[in-house]
Amino acid sequence: MPTRLDSGKYGHLLAETLPAIVTSDAEYDRLVAVMNKLAVMPEDRITLEQERLLEMITLLVEKYDDEQYPIPVAPPHEVIQFLKQDRGLRNRDLEPLLGSRGVTSEVIRGKRKPSHTQIKKLAEFFKISPEVFISLD
Repeated sequence: MPTRLDSGKYGHLLAETLPAIVTSDAEYDRLVAVMNKLAVMPEDRITLEQERLLEMITLLVEKYDDEQYPIPVAPPHEVIQFLKQDRGLRNRDLEPLLGSRGVTSEVIRGKRKPSHTQIKKLAEFFKISPEVFISLD
C-alpha cells in the first residue's frame, strides 16, 4: 500500500462522498452506510485514500452519536451495583477488591467513595475503564 496520499484520488473520494458535520439523522444514516462499506473492505484492497476517508467519517459519526445520545454518568456505587447484579456477584465476591465486609458494604451503598487502589482493582476485575468508578462530585 502506498504511504503517500494521492491528492487527486482523495479529492475525488471527497467530492463523491461529501463528508460534513452531521446535523440530521438522514445525513448520519448516509455516512454510516459509507463507513460500513469502507470498513468491510479487505485490508489488501482498501487504498490509503479510502482509509483516510473512513477515519474522517468515523469521527463525524462519533461526534454526532456523542451529541445526540450522551451516556449519562452514574455514581460509582450504582456502577458497582449494576456490574455486581449483571454478573451474579455478591458483596463478599468483591471483598478481595474493596477490603473488609464493612468497607465493601459502604462502597457498594455509596456511603464511601472507592479509593484509587480500589478503583484500579475494580477496573481490572470487571475489565472496564477505571473512569467509570471515579466520582465527579
